[in-house]
Amino acid sequence: MAVGNSRVGGFFALPIAERIARVAAAIGADVSEIERVLDAGGLDTATADKMVENALGTLGLPFGVALNFRVNGADYLVPMAVEEPSVVAAASHAAKRARIGGGFRAQASDPLMVAQIAVHDVADPAAAARRIADERGRLLELAETALARLVRRGGGPRAIELRNLGEGLVVLHITIDCCDAMGANLLNAVAERLGTQVAQICGGRLGLRILSNYCDQRTVQASVELPFDAVGDTACHGERISRGIVDASRFAELDPYRAVTHNKGVMNGIDAVVVATGNDWRAVEAAAHAYAARTGTYRPLSTWRIAPQRRALVGELELPLALGTVGGALRIHRGAQLALQIVGTDSAAELAEVAAAAGLASNLAALRALASEGIQRGHMALHHRAETSSGSVEPIPRPERLRHPIATAAFVAEETHA
Repeated sequence: MAVGNSRVGGFFALPIAERIARVAAAIGADVSEIERVLDAGGLDTATADKMVENALGTLGLPFGVALNFRVNGADYLVPMAVEEPSVVAAASHAAKRARIGGGFRAQASDPLMVAQIAVHDVADPAAAARRIADERGRLLELAETALARLVRRGGGPRAIELRNLGEGLVVLHITIDCCDAMGANLLNAVAERLGTQVAQICGGRLGLRILSNYCDQRTVQASVELPFDAVGDTACHGERISRGIVDASRFAELDPYRAVTHNKGVMNGIDAVVVATGNDWRAVEAAAHAYAARTGTYRPLSTWRIAPQRRALVGELELPLALGTVGGALRIHRGAQLALQIVGTDSAAELAEVAAAAGLASNLAALRALASEGIQRGHMALHHRAETSSGSVEPIPRPERLRHPIATAAFVAEETHA
């Protein structure tokens, strides 16, 4: 469910209480409940202690909302958790320009993920592949029993493939439709359930049983078209900036050194949404960069071109993006639950589409700055505001030595067995 209108003029100038009130009204939530969740950083210490080992407390990040987003014809408020000052403002500004051309278009593929079962010391991989093919139906049925609840929701195992990696190592891929879950626990459960049987069929020694975070079948595509006058202040100036953006895009396509920084700009927007919604940003980053290097050369995740007949700048983005709206941290993290409420969806595919639009907006903002006034002007102004608005913060004294005296042999031994 999208909001009625994501355009809120002067939002940045409002006091925080008024911003919360505006968001609460837009999503039909109670102001006091939002305040209660955010005042605690979305996570209390007692809950944090259940989430990770050796917890001492929580570490906060600014939680903001990007405005002006229109994705597939619907308006969205986009929650972002990020420490970098310019990300939320830049994405909002780029989304405002994108609205002139109709906003962003995005489409997520089916939520297919892969569980891997490795088998070592296989004497005849070709014969093992034939036996796996013969047992395919039984293995899929066994996988379904491990995922009974997911199957009832319309998901479950979809395919089985045996890959020969050489040196007597084969790996079975089980493709799973994860519905609205990210899927890590589901995939690991399937791999564990089938592992022994697969090793027996292949005639080898059972190895790792675990998901792959390289979700190259679970991708999202996003695009945007901006008339020249939406890129700049006038049609002529907009064309010049647009051509500068295209030059920057070609630079990234030809040079991995530039492509890494280009993709960092994309991930600024995506990661901020992923973190805010309690999803696994480390898995998202790993998959994105593997995808960028899938041809053997590291390349940009997004590209920009001129559409001369329409006098417009066109941007396109594609990357793997495994997000969930159920399970994981979302079960107990109130801040992540609030973020999903702000997006207004319980669909993992819709969340991925909104996140991809945020990534393309962040990329557009960075490239537009580079092609016009330069990246430092607005970026460093926001850094300066963050450093001066609330006064300097007294730093925590650092110990003279990195190894604290508490790191005794007994303490290290205890941690080793934790």
